This record gives sequence, structure tokens and C-alpha cells, in this order.
Amino acid sequence: MVKIQQIKLPVSHTKEDLENKIKKLLKISSGDLLSWTIRRQSLDARKKPELFFVYTVEAEVKKEKQVLKKVNNKNIMSTTPVRFSYLKTNTEVSQRPVIVGSGPAGLFCAYYLVQAGLKPLIIERGEDVENRLKTVEKFWETGELKKESNVQFGEGGAGTFSDGKLNTLVKDTKGRNQEVLKIFVKFGAPEEILYQQKPHLGTDMLIGIVKNMRNYIKNAGGEFCFSSKMTDIQIENGKVSAITVNDTEKVKTDCLVLAIGHSARDTFTLLKDKNLPMEAKAFAVGLRAEHPQTLINLYQYGQESSPYLGAASYKLTHKCKNNRGVYSFCMCPGGFVVNASSEEKRLAVNGMSYQNRGSANANSALIVTVTPEDFPGTDVLRGMDFQRRLEEKAYALGKGNIPLQLYGDFTENKTSEAFGSVLPCMKGKYTFANLRELLPEELNAALIEGIEAFEKIIPGFSRKDAVLSGIESRTSSPIRILRNEAFESAICGIYPCGEGAGYAGGITSAAMDGLKVGEAIMKKIINFC
Repeated sequence: MVKIQQIKLPVSHTKEDLENKIKKLLKISSGDLLSWTIRRQSLDARKKPELFFVYTVEAEVKKEKQVLKKVNNKNIMSTTPVRFSYLKTNTEVSQRPVIVGSGPAGLFCAYYLVQAGLKPLIIERGEDVENRLKTVEKFWETGELKKESNVQFGEGGAGTFSDGKLNTLVKDTKGRNQEVLKIFVKFGAPEEILYQQKPHLGTDMLIGIVKNMRNYIKNAGGEFCFSSKMTDIQIENGKVSAITVNDTEKVKTDCLVLAIGHSARDTFTLLKDKNLPMEAKAFAVGLRAEHPQTLINLYQYGQESSPYLGAASYKLTHKCKNNRGVYSFCMCPGGFVVNASSEEKRLAVNGMSYQNRGSANANSALIVTVTPEDFPGTDVLRGMDFQRRLEEKAYALGKGNIPLQLYGDFTENKTSEAFGSVLPCMKGKYTFANLRELLPEELNAALIEGIEAFEKIIPGFSRKDAVLSGIESRTSSPIRILRNEAFESAICGIYPCGEGAGYAGGITSAAMDGLKVGEAIMKKIINFC
């Protein structure tokens, strides 16, 4: 296989243009090019509004050694693609694995295990994704919260109601990243996600993919139990022996995957009571900001829209004078700010996009890192308590609705009275409030300094009528459930997994961690036997 890097073409190019460029670079005819596959596509906007795609391609050719010798190009080389593989065994296990949580980590762990020949049981406190969608939309319309099935809880996890980003910074030498993308394509995602620089799916597409994945796992012998919450864990002689579901049903297992998500606060309390080793960790809190999508497109593309490109995104960071870091997070081009609450009288927001990213606004969380030093004490759950206090404030400020404020009024510490030209794109009721009362003033100062710094990068970012809302508190888990190199807790048979356990940050990295834990379980089974 031949890899070709740095193939540059205008964004308006055709598939035929790319194939002709491949043949030209390799100095071969059509008959010598057997097949080719795009491995990466990125955007070059350095000469905007002239925009280019840059490709990395793998091609199968006749007489490969002769072709490579003839071209003598540093961007053309021989390559052996990394192929992900699954461990398999015909060994019967005495008790099937139980996976708690059906977000990306739980689903991909279950997928690995059925590929390996096991039949896992997946316990999910929320509803299946179809009914969950109805419940969430009703909440946005009426404010009636269902505590066990909402934006945070239910099949697909919190990522189901997000932008559906699939890029990750996780280093990957085993092919897990590409395998995750291939699995998404297998269950309904477009093939373009296999090579796009910043692939995304959107809430509407994720719902169908999650349903298809569940049906595949069920057909392979896995079992799903919805509206089923783990309420107790039985531990005997340092090993897990069973769990209790909904306070009544006992399920025996010697293999328990905790893919619980970082909003499962009652489960973290249970784990603390069971003396499962955990530690407090840093996370981030802040506000979500809305700007016109045309502003971001103009910054990235040099034009307010492009027929060849979707809504543009941004990524911003700033180091403040007080040494706080401010950065954008979970940026949603053409998206919506959503009420993402999961507890009574507490309110949190998140960002969400549909696959077409078609709303008028770009939104992103603008957040500040907080560490255990910001919520001192010895309780391992103190970060969780810090989040709750902020969410209680947000609920009170908005009287149960999303509290929002124009940026200009935020800087002047006064409640807004009317919108400017930026109108909110939101799922859930909202009301004006003074968000300066929400966060500690040190964090407010950091946010203002950060936004003013971002103005120097994206002109118009600090516009007075940009819409802020809060609280963005569920950025990552405030807790890490400790595990060893075999991905196992100190309590034998328990496998902390995914974002809630503190080992991922986003859909793809959580899915990759699910594959890792599935592999770890199989290694233990094979070695034991």
C-alpha cells in the first residue's frame, strides 16, 4: 500500500479531480491504480477566502516498488495500515459480564464482548433512546424533569444530546480510533467521518445509530434492561459477587463494568460507601456563549457561508493574569444551548447540534479549570458537591429556567432587559438574570479577561449582545475511580470505564475506553483458563 500526503485541491473539487491528482503524483495510468482510500481530510484556510482541502490517501497500485522508486517524493511512501483485532475464546464463563451504563463506553464495551463471544447484560437507569427522546423534548417544553431519564441519563449517554463530535486527542497505536469510526459507519453514520479532520454526527443521527447498535448487540446474545438502576453492590473477600437493581432484583456477576457517566452522583455515593478507591480530580465550570454563526464562518472561511463547507467551528484558549486557564469547550456550530439538568431544583446547560448544524448561532462553553484546591476538604466527592451548589444557584437565578445575560451586561454586573441582534437558540425555557451572581468573582474576572482576549483572535467575539447562559458544570467527571494496568479496580472484577470513571473526555475517547476494557476482560478470561 502506498501512502500519499499533502494532496491539495480547491474545496470545490470533484472525486475525479482527486483521482487524477493521485495518478499524476504517482506517475501512473488509470490501469495501474487498483484502488484508493481517503485517510484524512483537513482544511487549509491560510489564503481565505481561497480555501483548500488537504488529503492523505492510501492507494493500491501495480508494481508498488517500481512506482515508489520512480516518484522519489518525501510525501509518498510505503505503508502498512494498522488493523484492529478482537480477542476471542470458546471458553464458557460461569457468569456473564454486567455493564452499568449504555453511553459510548458501555455500548462499545458490550460490542467488543459480543464480538468475542460473550453475552453481556447492560443495565441502564434511563429509557431506550426512542422513549428518552420523547421524555427530553417534553422536559424542554414543560420543565417536567424525569430524574432517571433526561439529557444526562438514558441509552446513548449524555453525548446523544450534544454536537456528536468524534475527534479526539487520545494517542492511538492500536487502531482503536479508526475502529470506533468504522463501527459508527456500520450502524448508520456517513463514511466521511472516517477521514474528516473534525467529524461529527449530531443528535438526530446519533439516535438512529444507538438504536441500531443496541439491536446488533441483542441479536448477538447481549441483553438490555432499561429503567434499571444499580442500587447496591455485593462484595465478598475483595471481589464483586453481585449487584442489586432497583432495590429489589439481585444479579450475580464476577465481572462488573462501571460505565456510569459523570452525572451518576448517587452511584458515586454508593461507590464511596463501598470503599471503592476513588480520588477527586480537576474539571472546569463556566458559561455557554452564543454568537452569530456567520461571524464564525467569516473568521474561519473569509466568507459568511460556503456551499462546500458546513458551519465553522473554533477552539480558543487563554492564560489569565491570575494563572487561570480559560478555554472553549464542546463548541457547537449551528447549534442550540439546552437545559441539561438531571436533579430537582438544580440546573445545568450543555450544547447540542443536529447533523445539518443549521441554526443561526454558534455556541460554546467558555470555561475555567477548577482543581481540588478550589473546593478544599478531604471528601472524595467534594467536587461533585461544588457542582451541585453552582447548579442550585443557576436554578434559583432563572427560577427554574435557563438564566441568561448579554455579555455587555455581564461586564457591567447588571441584569439584561432586552436582546440585541443575537437571539438565543435554546431548547428549554429561559429568562434574564445576572450571571455575575453565579460563579465566584475570581472565575468571572477570568471569563471576562478570556473573552476580551478572544476578541483579538475573532473580531466581534466580545460583542455586547452575545448571549451568555449557565451553568456549564458537567464538562468532565469531578472524580476518578482508580484502576490498575489491567483496567481493574482494587476490588477484583470491577472495571471502571469511560468518562464518568475519569478515563475519557468525549464520545470517541469513551468508546475507545470501552474497547480497551472489553479487551482487558477477555485477556483475564483467556489467561485464567
